[in-house]
Amino acid sequence: MDTEAQPTKRDRTSRPDSPGPEERSRFALLTRLTEWLPGGRVTLTLFACLVFLLLLSTFVVQPFQIPSGSMEEGLRIGDRVLVNKLTYRFGAGPARGDVIVFDGSGYFGDGDYIKRVVGVGGDHVVCCDKRGRIEVNGRAVDESSFLYPGDSASSVPFDVVVPPGTLFVLGDHRSDSSDSRDHLGSPGGGMVPVGRVIGRADWIVWPYPHWTHLTRPRAYARVPATTGGAHG
Repeated sequence: MDTEAQPTKRDRTSRPDSPGPEERSRFALLTRLTEWLPGGRVTLTLFACLVFLLLLSTFVVQPFQIPSGSMEEGLRIGDRVLVNKLTYRFGAGPARGDVIVFDGSGYFGDGDYIKRVVGVGGDHVVCCDKRGRIEVNGRAVDESSFLYPGDSASSVPFDVVVPPGTLFVLGDHRSDSSDSRDHLGSPGGGMVPVGRVIGRADWIVWPYPHWTHLTRPRAYARVPATTGGAHG
């Protein structure tokens, strides 16, 4: 059998390399746009990058600067964190141990806040047991891996049940944090509606020596779930 490839004549009426009417129209539009804009292609490129960053910040990730010492020692004043805005949009809600950014307007005060989730909807959160630890659903939580050195779990006793659809949040630097404990008598009872959560802080990105991935501590792994929808 002859296996040598046989040459064929190319149909010169077909020009796949040449742009079609649609491609020519797009190219002409792009050309007119670059001619109209001051700076031409450079301005168009910068504008496209700006739109991309705006969409990224609105729907995917958003940078936040840490304004206070309420989350020390892990998050220091001036640190920049990247907040994942997609993580809670596909079914899974905030979990115990997550560091979240939320809109505190009308609950904590004007502006955005960053705290750690200690209790989710249905949880029974108590402070403190005989060893000075927080209990969630009857299970003591060892917070030593992230609690600010020298701080106790709380100098203010509390015993709360977290309503469905809300979160009980605390700062890691308990003696320097205004959090759910301080608003138990305020509208909302110090709880943060899940709908006010902007996203989960996943990375410290600045300054460079602080660069790290923020992971959920294992301290809450053994906390039992409740029928109210709590999850660890």
